[in-house]
Amino acid sequence: MAEAHGSTAVSAGSTRAHGNGNGRALLEVEGLTSAYGPVRALDGVSLSAEAGRITAVLGANGAGKTTLLRTISGLVRPVSGTVRLDGDDITRAAVEEMVGKGMSHVPEGRGVIAELTVDENLRVGSLFRGKVGREEFDKVYETFPRIYERKDNPAHTLSGGERQMLVIGRALLAKPRILLLDEPSLGLAPRIVAQIFGLLRQLVDREGLSVLLVEQNARSALSVADVGVVLNLGKVVVTDDARTLMADEGLRHAYLGF
Repeated sequence: MAEAHGSTAVSAGSTRAHGNGNGRALLEVEGLTSAYGPVRALDGVSLSAEAGRITAVLGANGAGKTTLLRTISGLVRPVSGTVRLDGDDITRAAVEEMVGKGMSHVPEGRGVIAELTVDENLRVGSLFRGKVGREEFDKVYETFPRIYERKDNPAHTLSGGERQMLVIGRALLAKPRILLLDEPSLGLAPRIVAQIFGLLRQLVDREGLSVLLVEQNARSALSVADVGVVLNLGKVVVTDDARTLMADEGLRHAYLGF
């Protein structure tokens, strides 16, 4: 297992759990530090994510997981450090510029536009691209058939799991190369979590999408991820193959709660 405090890379000899990654980092984060006033939430975080793989960021409440995604996507400005997408420095880019370059961020909370229908909510995700063919909507519905069954219903009538599918589908219509996904299992029944994570795994394997997944439900996240990154108090504790982390009982008890 590769260990470090601050910056860690997956060892070259790691066995991949899943995925069709090609070894090339699509997203690179180096020395990222962020703060809320005097409180430092991230302290020199470094990680990378390959296309075609799921990288799970794990840790207890307050570890800095959500701040990491918010800083990468431009919602929080870093104190220091660099974020690169496919080699381009996007550290100070505007949020809309990041979307145009192929990054979609699905924040925690499953925010939908309540009075719009499912289909109308999906259209919001495609607005910046202009005209989007019906076949792209159909592709989202094929991935998430549950929301197809409710496509003409107002979004406020959906269950929590259906809302999560909707916000992921909406993000996909922006045609991202990397999807930042924050706590998708929050408040959902285990059966629904397994369904959503299974669909996510299928999507990554089929489309070659890169996913940076923040999760407190470490067991579920590691079951579908290729790589796990463990944060504690704003620092990277360890980065390794997901199966290796799942098998490390000491690390699981110390940082992951199972």
